[in-house]
Amino acid sequence: LAHHQSGHNSGVIHSGIYYKPGSLKAKLCVQGAALCYEYCDQKGIPYKQCGKLIVAVEQDEIPRLKALYERGLQNNVRGLKLIGAKEIQAKEPFCRGLMALDSPYTGIVNYKQVAQSYAEDFQEAGGTILTDFEVTSMEMAKESSSESEDGLKYPVIVRSSKGEEIYCQHIVTCAGLYSDRLSEISGCSPEPRIVPFRGDYLVLKPEKCYMVKGNIYPVPNPQFPFLGFHFTPRMDGSVWLGPNAVLAFKREGYELFDFSIGDFLDAVTYSGLRKLVLRNLSYGLSEMYRACFLSAQVKQLQKFIPEVTINDVLRGPSGVRAQALDSDGNLVDDFVFDGGSGDTGSRILHVRNAPSPAATSSLAIAKMIADEVKRRFEL
Repeated sequence: LAHHQSGHNSGVIHSGIYYKPGSLKAKLCVQGAALCYEYCDQKGIPYKQCGKLIVAVEQDEIPRLKALYERGLQNNVRGLKLIGAKEIQAKEPFCRGLMALDSPYTGIVNYKQVAQSYAEDFQEAGGTILTDFEVTSMEMAKESSSESEDGLKYPVIVRSSKGEEIYCQHIVTCAGLYSDRLSEISGCSPEPRIVPFRGDYLVLKPEKCYMVKGNIYPVPNPQFPFLGFHFTPRMDGSVWLGPNAVLAFKREGYELFDFSIGDFLDAVTYSGLRKLVLRNLSYGLSEMYRACFLSAQVKQLQKFIPEVTINDVLRGPSGVRAQALDSDGNLVDDFVFDGGSGDTGSRILHVRNAPSPAATSSLAIAKMIADEVKRRFEL
């Protein structure tokens, strides 16, 4: 459990600053963060409310930072305030910046522990968890004369690559990196497509972790699709730096040279990816350059903590983000629910895109999915 995206994310409990006011992402992140803290308190799962600074290091970033502050207020994010250079140093003695947005309710947690706790809740409620069950088909069972007049009670069969079968009344898929393929298997739409992006982290050497107390983030540039390099403390006391964002050549490819010919061709032949790459060519090339050369990544970090040197960092873990893309090359930024028609499709709900900050928002997302299931299947 939590072997992929949930176990490879940054571990941050986000507060909901970045997202467009009124969007599902904004609403569910703010709700989800409160529910996450409450759940961790109930279950005794350790977390730290270490806060976060979004730091402007150039004059032209200050208007964007102020706009971000206004957006956070509209999203009802608690405790936000703008602070100056002296206050930045009071909170983060090694950080340099002109102005920062201080978010004291941002926290960190180990989401593997959270996912394990969800699993225990599910099992206690009567659920069964199967792992290593690669789905190859979803179809209606063939009725036979021995069945009752009102048909099969569990008319949909899910089959695995090993020939195992599960009989269902209804199916909900939340398949992350494989959400498009499961949809296609069930006879539903292949759009939006999933294109995997790998994010590589650096880690501060243990003797240098004193330089970072809480999360330190850059002011996002709206011209580029990803957030940029940041400093992320972890529950084990380590500090992660990054990530970058480069195309992964395998959907579960956490190592630099992991490669799947099927996944690679699936991505590069998709018109949506080609359009995205052409629009962000210089950004993509610079990300690839930084992925290869540590010194280029450290240069980004030194904008915030000048004392960090190449001798203070090591290559760290990587994660793969399930980025939903439409055929025009747009990043799908909000939730996509999908089903199909006919006997099989009408019994399936595909959660096609549950975008970041999905881990933070998971309990709020769960309620939304449950409501959608009731509505679609008239339960």
